[in-house]
Amino acid sequence: MSVGEEVRTEQAEAQKSLGTSAARNLATTSKSVPQMQEISSRWLLRALPWVDVQGGTYRVNRRLSYSVGDGRVTFVKTGDQVRVIPAELGELPTLRGFEDPDVLGELAQRCTQREFAAGEVLASFGSQADEAFLLAHGRVEKIGTGPYGDDAVLGVLADGAYFGDQALLGPDNIWDYTARAVTACTVLTLPRRDLEQIAERSEALNAHLQQMRSVPTQRANNYGEKEIDLSAGHVGEAVLPGTFVDYESAPREYELSVAQTVLRIHSRVADLYNQPMNQTEHQLRLTVEALKERQEYELVNNAEFGLLNNCEYDQRLQPHAGAPTPDDMDELLSRRRGSKLFLAHPKAIAAFGRECNKRGLVPESIDVGGHRIPTWRGVPIYPCGKIPVSEARTTSIICMRTGEEEQGVIGLRQTGLPDEIEPSLSVRFMGISEQAIISYLVTTYYSAAVLVPDAVGVLEDVEIGRWQ
Repeated sequence: MSVGEEVRTEQAEAQKSLGTSAARNLATTSKSVPQMQEISSRWLLRALPWVDVQGGTYRVNRRLSYSVGDGRVTFVKTGDQVRVIPAELGELPTLRGFEDPDVLGELAQRCTQREFAAGEVLASFGSQADEAFLLAHGRVEKIGTGPYGDDAVLGVLADGAYFGDQALLGPDNIWDYTARAVTACTVLTLPRRDLEQIAERSEALNAHLQQMRSVPTQRANNYGEKEIDLSAGHVGEAVLPGTFVDYESAPREYELSVAQTVLRIHSRVADLYNQPMNQTEHQLRLTVEALKERQEYELVNNAEFGLLNNCEYDQRLQPHAGAPTPDDMDELLSRRRGSKLFLAHPKAIAAFGRECNKRGLVPESIDVGGHRIPTWRGVPIYPCGKIPVSEARTTSIICMRTGEEEQGVIGLRQTGLPDEIEPSLSVRFMGISEQAIISYLVTTYYSAAVLVPDAVGVLEDVEIGRWQ
């Protein structure tokens, strides 16, 4: 018998039982609830202590501070030519508060572009400081002398930083550290003589410089706050100093931000396709999850209250070797007391783990809600995929102290909203349209406040793609 005849014989045989495809039409199908890949652990929302805000605004009162000009400078690049935006010169302490556009424009034109190769010295310890440096691109180390005569790295500067601005106020300044290029650098220099020449023609600039020269005479503590006069160690009937604590005259106010959407469900879907799962319930559940994901993203990245944008520049650090090392994490911790948590992109945590492996270190882990969380010096490192990763494969690591009593970072929300289903999250019925579509307004209110500047610090430009 040929092969073809055998196949025809098998097909001709009668089916002896019910097929699975037909039987499935009578069976009850087991199914999952709707799944959503966007849902993350949202550790920031869990770790932040939330403060109830009535009236939608939270005011942060602080002691009066004399600190000025502590920002970064922005540049414009055309081909291989770089120039500073004139208004950005106001970020220098010497020019902070000076707003004459014509004078600032002339000062910007006087800035000279210079290129330095890796390893070159921009300024030497002990030499006369007669120009300010604006770092457009690259990395620069500030090197001082250690207690035993060896070199000590005092800090690392990156794009947008400036140094040597004290040279603009007088001829008697000298460099108290050496500035050396770690990578190829592009800088703009502003000589003091050019500033003085322009000040001779501008009465406004000359008056401003005279006022700035008086700022260092104001008594302030190490944090720039107006000093409180005290007496200690005296004996007998010494005359005690009188004092008072001065406050900022215009404290910052944080207004609650909002994330909301309109959820629409057709009445026919809600009526006819509601078993065994409630369509409205699951539509609402996934919508709320998306709102919470957006809420955490805004707490990290929002231009007004996001943690990355509200970190003071003196609390921003650069890694010494690019990848996040234990030394960098120690430096980040040393900038504040009572650090409660790190927040890092999962890839940054992996990069830190590789650096620990190179040194034979094994970070401890703790159990948080059934999850094993890595720690460094006892401070948990929570993963947060909302921290951006640049095209150059760099990201940031955030370290913060939390809580009102600790003068740390707090989350802000308002409870007691109409139709509230969770604290500060409400779902309001908006009615049924002529197309029989049911609408619900889903809203959440939130913000975050940094009570004192050192409550949050950021390790910037962390390399996550280094494997050697």
